[in-house]
Amino acid sequence: MEPRHFRFWPPHLPHSLAAPSTTVHALLEAAALRHPDKPATIHLGSALSYGQLRQQVDALAGHLQRACGVNRGDRVILDMQNSAHWVVACFAILRADAVVVPLSPMNIAGELAQYVADSDAKVAIAGEEVAAHFSGLPIEHLILAGGKTWDDALAAGHGAGPSVAQPDDLCMMPYTSGSTGQPKGCMHTHATILHNVIGSAIWKNVSPESVALATAPFFHVTGLVHSLLALVYAGGSIVIQPRWDPLAAAKLVERHRCTHWDNVPTMVVDLLSHPGALEHDLSSLRFIFGGGAAMPEAIAQKLFDICGVHYIEGYGMTETISQTHINPAQRPKKQCLGIPTFDTESLVIDPASFAVLGPGEQGEIVVRGPQLLVGYWNNEQAYRESWVEIEGRRFFRTGDLGRMDEDGYFFISDRLKRMINAAGFKVWPAEVEAAMYKHPSIQECCIVASPDERRGETVKLVAVLKPEAQGKVTAAEIIDWARGQMAAYKIPRKVEFSDALPRTPSGKLQWRVLQEREFAK
Repeated sequence: MEPRHFRFWPPHLPHSLAAPSTTVHALLEAAALRHPDKPATIHLGSALSYGQLRQQVDALAGHLQRACGVNRGDRVILDMQNSAHWVVACFAILRADAVVVPLSPMNIAGELAQYVADSDAKVAIAGEEVAAHFSGLPIEHLILAGGKTWDDALAAGHGAGPSVAQPDDLCMMPYTSGSTGQPKGCMHTHATILHNVIGSAIWKNVSPESVALATAPFFHVTGLVHSLLALVYAGGSIVIQPRWDPLAAAKLVERHRCTHWDNVPTMVVDLLSHPGALEHDLSSLRFIFGGGAAMPEAIAQKLFDICGVHYIEGYGMTETISQTHINPAQRPKKQCLGIPTFDTESLVIDPASFAVLGPGEQGEIVVRGPQLLVGYWNNEQAYRESWVEIEGRRFFRTGDLGRMDEDGYFFISDRLKRMINAAGFKVWPAEVEAAMYKHPSIQECCIVASPDERRGETVKLVAVLKPEAQGKVTAAEIIDWARGQMAAYKIPRKVEFSDALPRTPSGKLQWRVLQEREFAK
């Protein structure tokens, strides 16, 4: 029987995509042949054409191979803010038949060390602003974007050797985290990535005439797939904003007549709340897409009133290299994940019995499709445990609780996993707790999500202080201390002191009790 959501499928689109038989870096080569003089990136007022981009990519790829010893399948760290350099570095790593390990430049040295050790990367390309974080790490070659090492690499004249990469080769390894708090490298191939890249471009009608405002970070799958790779696939232009600024974003939309904008809802909230931003002409925007958090209905309506564009919500994970669900543009639903995208099947199951549930019944959302990761790096057990067999088919367990309605649209309601969604950034409580336990005054602690009007959720620390510290250590001091321990988006914004934390008779921390108490407030 045909899936119920096909009734609302965009009428001009096929239900299935042909499996890609190429590589991600081949997208750039094709775009450079078709549009050599067209701007590929526009960053800080400077344009880089597709022809120039390809030349720089080939030069840097050759340097990686000949000067840095990068071979097929080697992992290479990519750690910098959104920039034209990020685009060059990403495609250069792929052109060298290596594996991109995209990291957040907000990571501090201790967090970075974890990723370097786990990925066994020996080469890194980074922004100068994070160069100090690599001190003492086992990185043999560090190339700083825009610095002398970068300029020397491009000027050396090394040509990249012939690419021997195949569609099923590992090429991208973004990191996610889990309930254990340990980062996990999500292993993606050219084929898994290209399925969603092509699907994104087709669903959102990205064409050579499209101009995307890139505010979502490229190290995150939303920015990577929707703001960068889909535009290169189509031969469009990418207007890059290094750091989010609503007024600057509005000016970029007006100046470059941006047509597409992929973001997290917080960015839309900021833009529509900024009186200066609304003085600029945003009428060129034709498709605004986002996910990672629910879009408030009032904000979505205000966006439509100003731009005449519906906010299109989607859903995905690092494990699925972005979308598994997306709303059809001609019939979106508010605060909704959307319908399963190309060649993707999704069910709602009972998380205990794995029985398939019907419309309106709440359970765990599971997915299967060609965009799924092929493994967790060095963690086969976690990969095996992430799947469940239902009626002879393997589905990936998202850990998210939700429901499907009568039309086949999916909605999220809760999480099985302990995850905090702070303005689209995923924060794992166990990871933050492990860092906070290093504070000399904290005896025990628990991290929970706290409702936040702007960020959706924010990080809250519930702490029991050691007897000698009680009444002497303030919340502000603890927050200030945390700034040196973790990336900014993970830092607790709220602190509550408690005499004790709730535990089961066996001594297990009842984090859900604290979480429910916080939401009840």
